Amino acid sequence: MNWFRIALAAILCLFPIRALASPPALASEAAILIEAASGRVLYEKNADRLMYPASMTKIMTCLLALENANLQDTITISPAAAGTEYAYLEAGQRLTMEELLTEMMMESDNGASVAVAEHLAPSVGAFAQRMTDRAASLGAGKTRFANPNGLPDAQHVSTARDMMKISRFAWSLPAFRRIVGTSRHTVQFLGSSGKPWEAKNTNRLLDSYLGMVGIKTGWTDAAGGCLAGAAERNGITLISIVMNAPDAQTRFADTAALMDYGFPMVRLVKGPVKEQLQRTVWVHDGTTFEVTAHPRADIRFTLFEGESERRCSYHFDMPRFIHAPVKQGDKLGDLVLTYDGREVGRIDMIADTSLGKGFSPIALLLGFYDSILGPLLG
Repeated sequence: MNWFRIALAAILCLFPIRALASPPALASEAAILIEAASGRVLYEKNADRLMYPASMTKIMTCLLALENANLQDTITISPAAAGTEYAYLEAGQRLTMEELLTEMMMESDNGASVAVAEHLAPSVGAFAQRMTDRAASLGAGKTRFANPNGLPDAQHVSTARDMMKISRFAWSLPAFRRIVGTSRHTVQFLGSSGKPWEAKNTNRLLDSYLGMVGIKTGWTDAAGGCLAGAAERNGITLISIVMNAPDAQTRFADTAALMDYGFPMVRLVKGPVKEQLQRTVWVHDGTTFEVTAHPRADIRFTLFEGESERRCSYHFDMPRFIHAPVKQGDKLGDLVLTYDGREVGRIDMIADTSLGKGFSPIALLLGFYDSILGPLLG
């Protein structure tokens, strides 16, 4: 028996059993943690409960500005914006939209949010409706925005899951990532409308948690402590949402606990590089009859604990024909990533070259062929 125990101990030393981490015991009322590339959920707690999002609201305000405004637009702070509760900018100050968004997201300036709304809509109320509509288009159907900043309003509600969907989409924009990942910034005004001043990000985890790169804090007495977080390690990005933490410090502690729980559960498996994956699409009305496309990025599968890379696969979702003109870099289709046959992600297939409108005899023949056989091929 002793020999058996010795042998068993030796085997366990050579092949240790990895214990799965226990889910964190969060003080926040609601939370969710996802892997950003796939959107897969690692942890959730009351993720569909309607709650107040506080200043996490500004994620949507920033997103709409990035989608609909020029970052070099000149914004003049109105008396209404300057008079908003917890506003730091003064009436008459002028600055670019990029400076305004940076100051808004870093300092959580409620007046800056009003200035964004006034620039993009006939009224603050109309802008709030646009926010709600955009949230719905992102799958955040339970969210209702009544203002652009998250100040208390009984009709201003969201859920941890909805805020995750909004945050995940916003995170796909390089300008958004740059703004929310800025720890300190000197705010510059145009002309002599204001003296430069140093803004400091309210997300203290940017300076204290390894890999933290965003996103936005929130706090009101009604909402409690809120935080949308993003952290990156070894090519993996996790996004978390915590809502109604009992105090300002706990939102940071809960976010760190979520990240500590999530990173050991996720690993990155590399597939073929983009140069190895080419597809050809036929072209109608072009100067030539075909154009090639490659994926925008290399294939990478994000696997959770216990998942096998043998179950990873991919296929192409590409049209047989497209119409000229085509610009280099245009999206022509998708490379679809699957796990056990279930879609877990997509990569844009982009044109390798530009192609103008014109005439190609071969394209004409291929078009005739497609018109006959296309319906049969599906």
